[in-house]
Amino acid sequence: MNMSRHLFSVFILSFLWLAVAGEDVLDLSNNDLDGFKAEVAKYDTVLIEFFAPWCGHCKRLAPEYAKAATALLANDPPVPLAKVDCTSDNGKEICSTFGVSGYPTLKIFKGGEFASEYNGPREADGIVKYMRSQVGPASKAYTSFSSLNDKLKAAKEVFVVGIFNKESDALATKFHKNADRMRESINFGHIYSSSASDDISALSVLSASKVSAPAVVLVRPSTLSNKFEESSVVWDESGSLENWINSNYHGLVGHRTQSNMQDFKPPLVVVYYDVDYVKNPKGTNYWRNRVLKVAQNYPKIKFAIANSNQFAGEMEEFGLEPDRSGREAAPVVAARDAEGKKYIQKEKFSIENLEAFVKDFTSGKLQPYLKSEEIPEDNSGPVKVAVGKNFDELVTKSEKDVLVEFYAPWCGHCKKLAPTFEDLGKALKDESGVEIVKMDATANDVPSTFEVHGFPTIYWYPKGTKVPEKYNGGRELDDFISFIAKHATDELTGYTRDGKKKKEEL
Repeated sequence: MNMSRHLFSVFILSFLWLAVAGEDVLDLSNNDLDGFKAEVAKYDTVLIEFFAPWCGHCKRLAPEYAKAATALLANDPPVPLAKVDCTSDNGKEICSTFGVSGYPTLKIFKGGEFASEYNGPREADGIVKYMRSQVGPASKAYTSFSSLNDKLKAAKEVFVVGIFNKESDALATKFHKNADRMRESINFGHIYSSSASDDISALSVLSASKVSAPAVVLVRPSTLSNKFEESSVVWDESGSLENWINSNYHGLVGHRTQSNMQDFKPPLVVVYYDVDYVKNPKGTNYWRNRVLKVAQNYPKIKFAIANSNQFAGEMEEFGLEPDRSGREAAPVVAARDAEGKKYIQKEKFSIENLEAFVKDFTSGKLQPYLKSEEIPEDNSGPVKVAVGKNFDELVTKSEKDVLVEFYAPWCGHCKKLAPTFEDLGKALKDESGVEIVKMDATANDVPSTFEVHGFPTIYWYPKGTKVPEKYNGGRELDDFISFIAKHATDELTGYTRDGKKKKEEL
């Protein structure tokens, strides 16, 4: 009896926790179609998730959606997030009316009407940034320097500010054009001194920049403040404003997340640890400041910090695992060069070790990290087995034409192709100028010159040009033979150029 009461209490507490966690998401599932339309019409802009309770993707989205809902309620203006359970009695009609065929489906409504499909990120920060860009003008107007100052002090993200004498300033025109183009990823604000209720001296956040109108200033949030770089940067009006914003946005060491990772192009050094600017900004900056001390000396290299749990999959590509011993856990470091090759810092994290690692990385002294199985002891079969360690020998540096298959052990199409590929190897085993090769792309690094997004992926790699050509032909034995016979650098000894078997001489 006590155990039953305990389990019931746990259930109630769990239910209440879930309710609180998602309390800022409007649940419109109980409205009939007319009620749904009336409710949505109350808001200028609203994002609605159409979901099913049993849907795994919906369950993964739920906590991120709830966090985004809370953040967007504090936006100016607020942007509500809502949801509709498509399996409920009323929800079925609503979802059918708006053409929902998969879960979760997210749609943006404006003025009570469907406006567009949501094509943004599926994590909290990305949802917030995307939806902020959907409301109001691209740049928020301020009528006093003091209110703008308050906004900049409270900002959690980079803010680009235009300070102009009047609306007709040439720089103001350029600023607003760029704000319209970049509104989905950047926060913009502006003020005209001629109509402001106070003086620019009230803009104390920018005092160190000595700003005077007209000017465009990029202001980093206080959480990223450090002694190695200015918290605000004034545009010198040379080159493209968009390029200037992009190159200065993340500063010396950026905070890399799932929603902005495309901003960080190699050569790149990433330091992974328990990055958390919400719960532990002080601890986060403790390590970031050490990275900054090194980064200031290498302006041609991009540096970033990243949460080791959020990027556990990426770390696995480098053979690294997150240190889960708590907030005091030391960071781990990985790098990628412009060619896509990977490197890891083997020594324990310290400023001195990071400095040495980056110095060797930039001078080309490091040995790239290669994810690889062991080379097979016996590789004499008709289809040669490539792994990371022997790929160059068998493929890229081979003096033969190579047909190489990238496969996954769990892939059904790969399993179906396997006996045909084996027969192909046997059919061409006496051809000295051709090699048939296969590689498990889940257990070995695939060179960046070969794009593999699905399985099986097959490439033809001729010895003359050494440029991979994706094979898109048929997958029967005769299809492969015909292709190779036609494209081989040197004519096959056993087949004519049109793929017919040559008659043996008596």
